[in-house]
Amino acid sequence: MFLENSINDMPRKGWIEVIAGSMFSGKTEELIRRLKRVEISKQKVEIFKPQIDTRYSEDEVVSHDANTIRSTPVSSPMNILLLANDIDVVGIDEAQFFDNGLVEVCNKLANSGIRVIVAGLDMDFQGNPFGPIPALMAIAEYVTKVHAICMRCGNLAHFSHRLSDADKLVLLGEKNEYEPLCRNCYNKAVKEQKIKKNESS
Repeated sequence: MFLENSINDMPRKGWIEVIAGSMFSGKTEELIRRLKRVEISKQKVEIFKPQIDTRYSEDEVVSHDANTIRSTPVSSPMNILLLANDIDVVGIDEAQFFDNGLVEVCNKLANSGIRVIVAGLDMDFQGNPFGPIPALMAIAEYVTKVHAICMRCGNLAHFSHRLSDADKLVLLGEKNEYEPLCRNCYNKAVKEQKIKKNESS
């Protein structure tokens, strides 16, 4: 991205960037890459993530490739507003786990001159729009859609297929719980799961 321009010689201008895609598509990796460039440019940055996401670390954002950056876990989007004082850039990971109040928070931050970089799943395991991500994509100045590789055919994947029969919306997991699939393979996998479920009932 070209957005690491210096803010020292001009009035602060805020905006929103969204990095969205399926699981294993490199969302967090891209978020960390942008935030580390911000740190190199000596801008003040704060990174936040949902308190429920403790898969790798309680106080770091960690990509599947084990890249890390220090973060603050918060229970509510409103906490981000309270903690983002005298900051140039705010990073938010796993944004789909926040409620829709995140949209208002990101707007307020951007309107106050802060660059906001948000990463999250755009669809849940059922293929439906997930949490505040669709609304954030609508209001963002910059949207990056990243893709994984389909584990069944090798094409670009943008669905997160859940391998277990668990039906609750939020299920933190890794490669033993999810696989990235393209549209065609996802539809086939869902049909196969329905057939198996019917046979076992």
